[in-house]
Amino acid sequence: MKAYRCRVCANALYFENSVCVSCGAALGYSRAERALVPVDDAGRYVDAEGLIWHVCRNLNLSGCAWLAPLEGGQCAACDLTRTRPSDDDVTGLVEFPVAERAKRHLVAELDALGFPVVSKLEDTQGGLAFDMLSSSNANVLIAHADGIVTIDLAEGVDWRREKVREQLDEPYRTMLGHLRHEVGHYYEWRLVELPGAESGGEVLDAARALFGDETSSYQEAVNRHYEQGPPAGWGEHYISSYATMHPYEDFAETWAHYLHICDTIETAVEYGLLPAADLVGHARFRDLVANVWIPLSTALNLVNRSMGKDDLYPFVLPDTVLDKLDFVASLRPAS
Repeated sequence: MKAYRCRVCANALYFENSVCVSCGAALGYSRAERALVPVDDAGRYVDAEGLIWHVCRNLNLSGCAWLAPLEGGQCAACDLTRTRPSDDDVTGLVEFPVAERAKRHLVAELDALGFPVVSKLEDTQGGLAFDMLSSSNANVLIAHADGIVTIDLAEGVDWRREKVREQLDEPYRTMLGHLRHEVGHYYEWRLVELPGAESGGEVLDAARALFGDETSSYQEAVNRHYEQGPPAGWGEHYISSYATMHPYEDFAETWAHYLHICDTIETAVEYGLLPAADLVGHARFRDLVANVWIPLSTALNLVNRSMGKDDLYPFVLPDTVLDKLDFVASLRPAS
């Protein structure tokens, strides 16, 4: 993430701050400016063009301090949430802020990378929306379908998520990771499948050459994966065992790691752990990963081990995976 500073007292801020802990200034997040900005006692901010913005109405519900165009209205990030826990769902409401915080993190990163984030309110057919449901009350399948991402709010409870991680023998499982993975399905649909279906374009052909034929039976792939497990030697071609299940999952896993890498590198540069000059001169994203990310993640893994913790990034990136990451990076819109 970016390094933020209070415009009132210059104190360091974090993306989640709604108040400066140094001077007490109330804050809002300006999506257009990618900045935390001071708001007045009524929660208003006037931008450089004279437009008046208001802190999102969901501040006390989900901790959202993003700025909304209307007083008493909600921000663009909250507009993406189609379904949330009902007001009488005590457990769901407790779990809700964790998922919404991760979703705001995701939206801010997509904005920074230039990927379009269009809600179902703007585009009912091709837009994006989130159903935030809790398996504390009923079974919830984390999934994507036609622009609707379903998230299990119970995954925000550390002990429950860790229990599932151990059951599935996964090296990594977080709420932000779920969101990055599921939105990967959405962007494959919007940026790879639809253009390919309309024009038979090279992008879809390139995706199939790397990830496989996405039209193959998904249910058969699921059954095979959970009955037989990943194929022998899967680590030579896939970023995770889950990626071996179906081309859709391979793409989504790769997309999630693309976002992991971009976000962590930006944070490292912002906080002086990595010289910005190190990012220059890489002709392809795979070169950046090989020359910058792998050494950085190795160092971060060793820092974690120094604290008696598990590796921060417990993954190996063989050449085939570097090619897949390079493909995902190529989908980024030109700036």
